[in-house]
Order: sequence, then C-alpha cells, then structure tokens
Amino acid sequence: MVAIMESVLREVGAVAAPLASAYKDLHAHPELSFQEHRTAAIIAERLANDGFEVVTGVAKTGVIGVLRGGEGPTVLLRADMDALPVAEESGLEYASTARGVDRDGQDVPVMHACGHDVHVTCLLGAAQLLARHGSEWSGTLIALFQPAEEAGAGAQSMLDDGLYEQVPVPDVVLGQHVAPMPAGTVGAHAGEAFAGADSLRVRLFGRGGHGSRPETTIDPVVMAAATVMRLQSVVSREIAGSEMAVLTVGQLNAGTKSNIIPDEAVLGVSIRSTTAAVRDRVLRATRRVIVAEARASGAEREPEIVMEESFPVLVNEPDATARTMGAFRAAFGQERVLDPGAVTGSEDVGALATAASAPLVYWLLGGHDATAFAEATAAGTADRDIPSNHSPHFAPVIEPTLSTGITALTVAALEWLA
Repeated sequence: MVAIMESVLREVGAVAAPLASAYKDLHAHPELSFQEHRTAAIIAERLANDGFEVVTGVAKTGVIGVLRGGEGPTVLLRADMDALPVAEESGLEYASTARGVDRDGQDVPVMHACGHDVHVTCLLGAAQLLARHGSEWSGTLIALFQPAEEAGAGAQSMLDDGLYEQVPVPDVVLGQHVAPMPAGTVGAHAGEAFAGADSLRVRLFGRGGHGSRPETTIDPVVMAAATVMRLQSVVSREIAGSEMAVLTVGQLNAGTKSNIIPDEAVLGVSIRSTTAAVRDRVLRATRRVIVAEARASGAEREPEIVMEESFPVLVNEPDATARTMGAFRAAFGQERVLDPGAVTGSEDVGALATAASAPLVYWLLGGHDATAFAEATAAGTADRDIPSNHSPHFAPVIEPTLSTGITALTVAALEWLA
C-alpha cells in the first residue's frame, strides 16, 4: 500500500493545477439547495470522463459516481454542493454576483460562503486520481455529491430517494469540510464531533395600525424584540457551564414602513447542542419564552413555531477515525494533522453512515493562508481577521487547500480499499 500511495500522491499537483480553474468557475456560479443543476451537470460529465458509472437526479440534483475494482470494501467519499443566500464581499476576481430564488420565493444573493465549491473540486480531483490508479487497488469506490446540506435535508433526501438501492452500501463513509484553519492542515475529532442543530421559524402575531397610535395596536416588533432579548438567557441561565448549547436568532423580519405597525413579525432561531437532554431542554425553554412573551404583549393569537431544519449530532467512529488519522500522519507528517476538538457547526453527512450501519470519519480541512492565520492568532485577532464559514468574506486560498484536500480524500480512500 505504501508503494501505491507514493505513486498516486506524486500526481496530486498535476491534478490540482487544472482544477483551480474549475474551482473558480464553481465559486462564481453558486446554486442554492436543491437547485444545483449546473454544478451537477459539470460533476456528471467529469465523472463519466474518468470512467465512473454515473447516477444523476438522486434527490433532484444529487450525483453519484461508482467505480468497481473487484473484491474488497466499498468506500464512499462525500462532498456537498449547495451555496448560501449571502452577498459576497470577498473582493476576489472570481467572486459571485449570482442571485437565486429561495424556498420562500424571495430573490436573494448567492455565494459559496461555506466552501462547498472546495469540497466538490477536491472530490473531483481524488476521483480522477483513484480512477487513474484503479488497477492498483481493489474494492468499490463511490464518489457522492450531495445537494442541500445547508437545508439539513440533502443526505436524508438521497436516502429517501433510494440511494442504496441504486449504488452499493458502503463499508465506510468519508468526507471533509473546509474550515478557518491554516491551509495545509487536516484534522478530525473522534466521537461527538459536530453539534446537532435545529432551526425554528417563529411567527409572532400582533394587531397592526398607525405608528402615531400604538395604543390601538398590539405591536409585534416590540414583542419580537423582547423575545430576542429573553431568548439570550436560555443558554446562559438554563444550561450548565459543563454542557454545550448555542442559541442564535439570525432573522428578525417585520414591517414595511416606519410609521406602520405591522400585523406580525418573523424570527429565525438556530439551536445547537451535542446531547439529546440539552437539546430537549433548550427547545422546551425556547418555546416557553416565545409563548410567554406573546402573552405578556397581549397577543390575541398564539405564536406559530415551525421546525424547518434538524441536523443530528455528527459522531466520528473512534477506531475508524484513529485509522484514518494515522494514514494522514503518514502522508502529511505529524505537524499537519490535528484534533480540532468538537465544533459547534453542524452537518448531515452522518445520515449516510447511519443508514448503511457504517463508520463515519469526517475531518476538517484548513483553508486560510497559514501566515495570515499565524499572525492573527499571535495578535489575538483571529476572531476578527479570519473570516468564518457563512461570512461574506469567506475565501479559502486555492493552494495549498485544493492539493491538501485532494490528498486527504485519496489517502483516506486508499487506507480503506484493499
């Protein structure tokens, strides 16, 4: 296996260089969840050219490539494809100016603010490398490109659409996510690695009227403001310091004009946790606060609370994680492989492993300029100067990010293939 690994990895640079233009193209043409038609077409064409059996249209836009190499394990490599409703402010020459229509029918800007374009490009590169060297390994390789990770629905939608009736059931599920870490580094945390997440859409009902006569109204803007402030006490006052929870109100929409008190206000609430007990406690407290603030405001109608998205806790199987990180240390060196600890971000890739009763190993891939990262860390300004995922300034450096990501997926696959 060492000889195969060395042979394959000598070609990473030659594969990564031409893929830089493909990455820029994907970055400049992002697509929202379940709308990744252009991206899917590009992926399908490239996989077919590399000799994969290609399955398209799984959960609308999902694409899967299958490469059969005889007897041996079945290894699934996964990348997500969708972008976010964010207006890009990175200043890149290939920055997105795209717009799309979201699930509420609103015209919105679209950006790859979470790096899914990196994920797609790296998996295309790894698939190409592994196909070129197909005679040197044995087993079945699945390259899966998933829609709608940002909606928390893509993985389950592919399963509901008969994923494992169309492709072999994997023995291991592998994948990566670019993150604000130094480019050239990789790392995974064994066990509970990514938080579970729940997104709530809350409608608060008031009674509208003229801004000059608030006494004739039930003001949903004031109701929403009180609710937002009171929700900040849920984690700080109801969750122990030894437990993890995050509650964020990322949306507050109400009204059309400064002198009109509207009939309703809408909140978007995101809750993250790593245990079922904490999740239940935060959800109960959140609902209690929302209902109580509406009643305190004299609302004549109970708030409407709808669960829009739900991600399970992502759990990296410990033995599989140790095995894969061992392969990374052999390929990259000890200093480039780290344990990032548990993170509060969320991912739905675990559904693919759970449905297959297979171990999951999901790691972080550094994407920020290493020198700039070290300087910001030393100055204590990393939180300000290093754009995080979902930021309009999020812009992974092309190299060594792509080469490292291609290498990581290739090394991980070869570690598991016979």
